[in-house]
Amino acid sequence: MPTNSDLLARRTAAVARGVATAAPVYADRAENSELFDVEGKRYIDFAGGIAVLNTGHRHPKVVAAVEAQLARFTHTAFQVSAYEPYVELAERLNDLAPISGPAKSILFTTGAEATENAVKLARAATGRSAVIAFTGGFHGRTMLTMGLTGKVLPYKHKFGPMPGGIFHVPFPVESHGVSVEDTLKALEFTFRADVGPKDVAAIIIEPVQGEGGFHQAPADLMTALRRICDENGIMLISDEVQAGFARTGKMFGIEHYDVEPDLIAVAKSLAGGLPLSGVIGKAEVMDAADPGGLGGTYAGSPLACAAALAVLDVIRDENLLDRANVIGDRIKTRLVATSKRNDTVPLSAIRGPGAMVGFDIVKSAGSDVPDAEATKRVTTAALEKGLILLSCGVHGNTVRVLVPLTVSGDVLEEGLDILDASLVAARQ
Repeated sequence: MPTNSDLLARRTAAVARGVATAAPVYADRAENSELFDVEGKRYIDFAGGIAVLNTGHRHPKVVAAVEAQLARFTHTAFQVSAYEPYVELAERLNDLAPISGPAKSILFTTGAEATENAVKLARAATGRSAVIAFTGGFHGRTMLTMGLTGKVLPYKHKFGPMPGGIFHVPFPVESHGVSVEDTLKALEFTFRADVGPKDVAAIIIEPVQGEGGFHQAPADLMTALRRICDENGIMLISDEVQAGFARTGKMFGIEHYDVEPDLIAVAKSLAGGLPLSGVIGKAEVMDAADPGGLGGTYAGSPLACAAALAVLDVIRDENLLDRANVIGDRIKTRLVATSKRNDTVPLSAIRGPGAMVGFDIVKSAGSDVPDAEATKRVTTAALEKGLILLSCGVHGNTVRVLVPLTVSGDVLEEGLDILDASLVAARQ
């Protein structure tokens, strides 16, 4: 069996350096919320494959569904010979989506494909091309979605020029000095200076920013965006790639608001670890593209569709919406207690709906000055102690927790103990 260092050397020689890996350990096997590396060391997984494993590693019902489909067929290409699991999954997603009228779905493979095709549908439905996105937002790494993403490093560096017709307005974050009023004023200025609202196809927003730092969109912003979209014939796209499928205590993050989207982009935890994404939307919008205009060779893989149907069963049968709130409350309670101590790195702004929890590492208690270096020390100490933990945020100082919603109480507490010890160890 190779060691982690052996595999790191092989990776360095064989794999392009543009793909980064947060933890320099190599997985051998995993179960629910625990992962074991090639050297046999056990880790508690607070990353969940970046929000992909809401139902945990290798959930038995997901594994059984994939095995059953594997025995039948693995691929036909839906555009060549369609199959029932795709249709059934679309039916179930349509029923679950917070859309009051008739809904339709289309399936893809990656989160970037989902957001990109949501924009394509919005353009087809409106006959317009411009798109409004937000600073700090992350929508993918393809050329279009990279343009939508509101962060230069590392996502846009060296890859310009960006696509035209994309405009960013500041996302409201109190600690960043940006209010909802500031955001709406910037949007008004954009409409006056750069693109008229009647030329805008869509406004795309994450209900809770993922890479941007786990900041939840304020309710009054979402209400205002829906009003602006209605007044100007603009499509409102909810990017649920990271926030969807029970992570926030709702099936979709947009359900925390009294706002209905026109289109919803989904991926990550939809298929329990298999590559699958999709767009759900109002039927008339979803039918705006002509036959053949959308799709992909692997889009809506039968194996992934089978997994996704099992994931939806697990979310329902194991009450993962309620479980997300229980887990999130426990994490935030522990963090609040830790934040009041003086033997850890200073932390602040504990936040997030459900089990989509983030907090900031700052230079000093009571301040908003980010400390990215201390954040790196926290995640490094956590890994050494057996906890996989990720950072994010526009300043690189947010720690995010994406533990599987199927985690046992004992393993959750063990992980929180390691997190606490890592916050102590990172103090200098």
